[in-house]
Amino acid sequence: MNSPEPAGTSAHAPDTTSTGRTSSRIIRSASDIHSVLAEFGSQGTKTKAVIILALGGIFMDAYDFSSLAFGITAIKEQFGLSGFMTGLVNASIMVGAVIGALFGGYLVDRFGRYKLFMADMVFFVVAAIGCALAPNEWVLIFFRFVMGIGVGLDLPVAMAFLAEFSKLKGKGNRSQRVNAWSPAWYIATGIGYLVVLIIFISLPYDQHAILWRLVVGFGAVPALVVLLVRRRYLAESPEWLANQGDLRAAVDVMRSHHNLDVKLAAEVDGAKTAAPEVDRQTSTPGRGGKWSGFAELFAPQYRVRTIVALCVSVFSTFGYNAVAYGTPLIITTLFHQTPLVTIIASLVINLGFGAVGGLLGMSIVNRFGTRRITLVGFVIQAVALALLALVGIPSGALVLVSVAMLAAFVFAQAGGPGANLMNYATLSYPTRLRGIGIGFNQSVLRAFSIVSLIMFPILAGSMGTGVFWVVACAPLAGAIAVGIVKWDPTAKDVEEEI
Repeated sequence: MNSPEPAGTSAHAPDTTSTGRTSSRIIRSASDIHSVLAEFGSQGTKTKAVIILALGGIFMDAYDFSSLAFGITAIKEQFGLSGFMTGLVNASIMVGAVIGALFGGYLVDRFGRYKLFMADMVFFVVAAIGCALAPNEWVLIFFRFVMGIGVGLDLPVAMAFLAEFSKLKGKGNRSQRVNAWSPAWYIATGIGYLVVLIIFISLPYDQHAILWRLVVGFGAVPALVVLLVRRRYLAESPEWLANQGDLRAAVDVMRSHHNLDVKLAAEVDGAKTAAPEVDRQTSTPGRGGKWSGFAELFAPQYRVRTIVALCVSVFSTFGYNAVAYGTPLIITTLFHQTPLVTIIASLVINLGFGAVGGLLGMSIVNRFGTRRITLVGFVIQAVALALLALVGIPSGALVLVSVAMLAAFVFAQAGGPGANLMNYATLSYPTRLRGIGIGFNQSVLRAFSIVSLIMFPILAGSMGTGVFWVVACAPLAGAIAVGIVKWDPTAKDVEEEI
């Protein structure tokens, strides 16, 4: 076992004791747990498994969210849907996600990360099968709603795991691992279009009407795999356990899953440690999972952070829903391209530009910070949308220009505001508020997503490519908000704040 060296003279560092060639950290309080994790994070193969499984949940979120994007045109024709009903089918997953995120954020702080992480995959499996077999639009809407509940539940716990299994600074820190949700999202979206392409080519032309059903139903397979593997590798977050007063369990997880040489102090080993309402060292409440936590998000200490996190989430997601999620609709309807061109273009945009943009954002967040990257991303998006509006319906070489602008938008989203919205929502709050902070942020984000998913097909139908002028207002507003508010959560130790 690789053992960390003593923490030196830090005021909150736990004591150390020599044990031959190694040194063990002596744990006496929740602050000691936090101090070790902030400095060393988690190490070893089990840590990689936890990170992959957390991202596996994000993968399923993205796949299920985007799996209907290409098929929405076929669904509209198959069920004879109006523009409003088409938007409602799209938005139903968001309605479920609002509810799932709002309650999921509370539940993950109240009952722990592990239990919720195991439960939410069930929603994905059931909903994927239900959507694939839906006989009409109302059954489809219902199971999309159930799928949304799973998405809403999964994001707060996945982000909490990524943050709480990572160190504060250095390679593999919290900002980088939380940002990893972005490339995972676009890889999943790209794989979704790859599945579409394979089935599109394999199916006889007269059976293309069931293409969307096969793509959506396929989502149950990886969801079931993730559910089964999670049972083997996952463990509860030590920071959450420590906040509940269970130092013994926290130390056990740090030794078994984090590969850290820690030991519970003799005076507390075997004793039942109560979770204090106020931490003795930081003077902040220790136990989370209270409904009052929602109000605390707007207390003076967190109010500005909550507002800027909401601005980044709402404005970036409005553009994403219109452009990235709506890419097949844009290419087919507004650019007048064939289904095969639509599939290939969507695949290239998400894998070639979304995933690469997300990976780039991860690699530079430590150097430039969350705020600066988010600001630059918003500006690029606003320019790309303005050019799309100016080009209008493209023809000839202008088709490539317009597709390139879609790609630039997705690239900037994946590496900028789209990635960093999770940094703002996850790393602005301590462990006891993290789930509620993420859940509240996601519920508001999804509520605005409902509006954009319903309105974009209607606006696109009435305004054509002029709709891009409307969408461009979102990243412009986001850039203004981030430019005004100076808060940057990168490498900030919010646990130590008073």
